[in-house]
Amino acid sequence: MGAHTSADASAVLDAIRRIVRLLRQRERDAQTQTGLSGAQLFILHTLQAAGGALTPGELSRYTLTHQSSVSGVVRRLTEAGFVRRARSPIDARRVELSLTPAGRAAVRRAPRPVQQDLIGAVDLLPQSDRVALARGLSRLNRQLGIGPEPPPMLFEEGAEGAG
Repeated sequence: MGAHTSADASAVLDAIRRIVRLLRQRERDAQTQTGLSGAQLFILHTLQAAGGALTPGELSRYTLTHQSSVSGVVRRLTEAGFVRRARSPIDARRVELSLTPAGRAAVRRAPRPVQQDLIGAVDLLPQSDRVALARGLSRLNRQLGIGPEPPPMLFEEGAEGAG
């Protein structure tokens, strides 16, 4: 490995370490302030921002997360009384998710989810940088032996490999 490659690798690892440190710190802050995980707060904030009920598929799209990962977090939030699942009054085949009064109260006292900041920062990158970053991270995943299965939400409770 040449000096240039080592410097590049060092820069990549430093950037990853800084992002992981930010994610962990914001996760701890969220847990301390609300008793909820960052994934749970992200779901609650997303439902609040939508201003109404969302289907699980819509929530998945808004959070940029696979529906199976969203479903587990929503299940825990529903069991805890923060989210309500109900059939649509317009189309009974449609399940809608909305905040309960406890869910709205949790959003009011919660810090901004780090996932929103991460999505916003990625969106600010020029498209060519986003494409290059996605390609590079996909290659890195493959080289690390990380399979194509849907990843869990960031710091999802009970998720294998959550950190």
